[in-house]
Amino acid sequence: MAEASISVDQDQFSCPVCLDLLKDPVTIPCGHSFCKVCINGCWDQEDQKGVYSCPQCRDTFTPRPVLRRNNMLAEVVEKLKKTEVQAASPAHCYAGPGDVECDFCTGRKHKAIKSCLICLASFCETHLKPHYEVPALKRHTLTDASGKLEEKICSEHDEMLKIYCRTDQRCICSLCVLDKHKGHDAVSVTAGRAEKQSELKEEQMKFQQRIQEKQKKVQELKQTVNTIKLSAQTAVDDSERIFTELISSMEKKRSEVTELIRAQEKTELSRAERLLEQLEQEIADLQRRVTELEQLSHTHDHVRFLQALASGRRSPPYNRPDFDKSSITVPQHLSFDGVRNSLSDLKKRLEEFCEEEFNKIPPHD
Repeated sequence: MAEASISVDQDQFSCPVCLDLLKDPVTIPCGHSFCKVCINGCWDQEDQKGVYSCPQCRDTFTPRPVLRRNNMLAEVVEKLKKTEVQAASPAHCYAGPGDVECDFCTGRKHKAIKSCLICLASFCETHLKPHYEVPALKRHTLTDASGKLEEKICSEHDEMLKIYCRTDQRCICSLCVLDKHKGHDAVSVTAGRAEKQSELKEEQMKFQQRIQEKQKKVQELKQTVNTIKLSAQTAVDDSERIFTELISSMEKKRSEVTELIRAQEKTELSRAERLLEQLEQEIADLQRRVTELEQLSHTHDHVRFLQALASGRRSPPYNRPDFDKSSITVPQHLSFDGVRNSLSDLKKRLEEFCEEEFNKIPPHD
């Protein structure tokens, strides 16, 4: 029977503790799966408390659960390993710049796809096959190809760094425990990773909480900015409206004052025109009488002269009682100083009032 081909993500079959593909996988009561060695290493550190927790979800169990191999998961992981080796593209066989080279290739080096923490060597897909086929090599710990395997070796004892010293916060080898780190609080690197992984998650949660708090502050500040802009725009609109109404009111008063001045001007001009007509009429009457008297002065008839002179004095303008008096008063100067003074006083009071009211507006720092 042909095997069904399915697409899976390798991360789904990685141990949350060592982050490598599951080796001898076991599933604990909460449903999460781990390498048997990894979860035992974590729970060994919790023996004193008597309460055992899941390194991933932190669920607790009492007593210590019995671990059984998840055969189905183990088969899937094994097939995934073989598929990964078979799926390697020929175009990427040879190592290029920045690639990790296979330590077992002679001549031109192939690109390494895995590194073994037990062998302390990196392997291409061809030289890696024994680790999937030879029972003794299957128990070795494989990781993604790394060119810094020497960092996993103790520089003093040339032993693999398998222990984590809590006291000095560093990875050490089994000989270091008997030497410089004797008596220190030490655990396996697997347990140390689990502890630090938990601390890392807590720290991530704290940072995430701080991010959320600051994002909330950002939203509040943005809302405040929008409120300030809206409030300022409303104040500007109200200010524009009030000043427009004030200017309109002043324009109306200006028109009223102009009409008042023009009305007074019209009244005085009408009066002056009447006086002018009256004066011009009197001048005409006087000029006509002067002409008559001039003509009378040349007559030779004495009787007629006397009669005409007497008759003329009884006719206009002599017959008017105010003929010899100055009956017309000509205004010497028509002044609008009263209006001007009132307006100047109004301007001064308005400016003082505006200054006083403006000073009441609270300043903003």
